[in-house]
Amino acid sequence: MTTRLTDAPALPPARVAGARTAVFVVFGLAGLVFASWASRIADTKVALGLTAGELGVTLLAASVGSVVGLPLAGRVSDRLGASRTVALGMGVALAGLVAVGAVVTTGGSRLVIGAGLFLLGLGVGLWDVAMNLEGAGVERALGRSVMPHFHAAFSGGTVVSALIGAGMSWGSVSLLAHFVGSAVVTVGLAVWAVPRFLPRSAVPSSTDAATGAPVRQRSAWLEPRTLLIGVVVLAAAFTEGTANDWLAVAFTEGHDVPEWVGVLGFATFLTFMTVGRILGTGLIDTYGRIPVLRVSFALAVLGAALVVFGSDWVAFIGSAVWGVGAALGFPVGMSASADDPARAAARMSVVATIGYVAFIAGPPLLGFLGDRVGVLHSLLVVGALAVLALSVVPSVREPDGRPRSAPRPPAPATDAPVG
Repeated sequence: MTTRLTDAPALPPARVAGARTAVFVVFGLAGLVFASWASRIADTKVALGLTAGELGVTLLAASVGSVVGLPLAGRVSDRLGASRTVALGMGVALAGLVAVGAVVTTGGSRLVIGAGLFLLGLGVGLWDVAMNLEGAGVERALGRSVMPHFHAAFSGGTVVSALIGAGMSWGSVSLLAHFVGSAVVTVGLAVWAVPRFLPRSAVPSSTDAATGAPVRQRSAWLEPRTLLIGVVVLAAAFTEGTANDWLAVAFTEGHDVPEWVGVLGFATFLTFMTVGRILGTGLIDTYGRIPVLRVSFALAVLGAALVVFGSDWVAFIGSAVWGVGAALGFPVGMSASADDPARAAARMSVVATIGYVAFIAGPPLLGFLGDRVGVLHSLLVVGALAVLALSVVPSVREPDGRPRSAPRPPAPATDAPVG
């Protein structure tokens, strides 16, 4: 039996540009929702009187929710399409966010907060894979690297949201009021953006050459390259997620500064991660994925060391360097998992699931280490994961071994047999 890669009909440039803008907005909204919670973690710790270890276990609920949602996201996206999956994930995530705000504000139990965080993580897992699938489709339609720009939109959303969170923390605004406001803004912009995604017919699929029916293929969990890309994304997610969950707390406890200053340290990290994603996209097209990622992970190690061992002001510089270093690993890994559009949904779900293991292991690991050596010094774990990532970075190599801007051989006919 032979299969063929069925390509989507060409779309008008204006339609593709509109989808690109819509994906950009949806990534930004994901960042806004995430940082709404992340920017108030330190306030939650104080409000509930939690130790670092107790906070780590509480944060684990969101990670578990994400890892439950991620393996399902590829199948749900294949069945419903990216736009409906994003809408579904967004609704679940916002319900969890508002529930967490209500429980913390009223002094509820950690168990109920954990349930809300589970919903938040579940929704984010569905939302994350679906918007990355849509982003990969737009990237293919444009014929150039844009995925880091989408992730820059996510980072930009987190920057704006973190700064708002710093203001909310400084003004002692309740988490419930803060999170309800975030939900209203998210729904309002999503109503405009999601209907502008690419049509489902624009997504290529692998079909039987004779019948046109979808072809059953082996599980993406059995593909060595997919698993190695997952390890790269795992290390990148840990490098980024450690800062998301613990940087503000590390500043507050390790450098003895007020909570709002810790949030500004977190915002510094997010700002420079956004800059790294904007500027790094051109570097990927020019030099290729592998050398750019090698430099990125090295910078992440240097930045974390400056945060841990530097003075207060040097720690802010370290946050900036760390942010640049954490910028590209996740988006490049997601793009690499979607190199074959017919297998993009299955492979991206696997890669994202492996990556999000960092969000399961990270919070309790850093929390327990923080109880013993202090939250600040626990951040040194970032270096160990970066070394692991450097050893498997070659797995993200472009399919033809060339950066996008390099000369390429003519593409094969779209209806040529592939199996």
